[in-house]
Amino acid sequence: MKIAIIDYGMGNIHSVSKAIELCGAKPIITNKKSQLSSCEKIVLPGVGAFDDAVTELEKLKLIPVIKEQVKNKKPFLGICLGMQLLFETSQEAKSKAGLGILKGQVIKFSAKLGQKVPHMGWNNLEDISAGCSLLNGITARAQVYFCHSYYPEPVDKDVVAASCNYGVKFACALAKENIYGVQFHPEKSQAIGLKIIRNFVELC
Repeated sequence: MKIAIIDYGMGNIHSVSKAIELCGAKPIITNKKSQLSSCEKIVLPGVGAFDDAVTELEKLKLIPVIKEQVKNKKPFLGICLGMQLLFETSQEAKSKAGLGILKGQVIKFSAKLGQKVPHMGWNNLEDISAGCSLLNGITARAQVYFCHSYYPEPVDKDVVAASCNYGVKFACALAKENIYGVQFHPEKSQAIGLKIIRNFVELC
């Protein structure tokens, strides 16, 4: 199976690629429409600023391609900033809108919560949805690795597949039809992260 990893200069691309390879699929690092169309699944990683990410996707003319592949029901996984980009707006953004594939906004952690920002390190998954294929076999309190200052707030709470508590409970995994997203980094989350990536590889 070929899985496209979108290369727009803002992500742990090689770590994600290695994890996918370990899970038995062939990663294709690309920003070409033809390869995104021909691969069975797509991953959008992301590290950095929201506006910069949207700008790079615009330069590469990838936003219409991403929307087309999602509309065509191709399994799609957004990781960290890659998940945040799926939403309509972000408090981090000064000028750019998100892709609007999911309704909602991206919120910054408040310093008033008494927690260090960014949220960096290991934390527990909570409220895991039993019906989420991406999290099949993942149990409550499983620990994954985070590095972020912003988190998604979806309008439709039914898309929340897992949450995490960091002064405030926030959605850290999402699932809607063929669209999946994780705020944490599965490629850095050791055995639990590899299990999640394997679940994505094995999605029908």
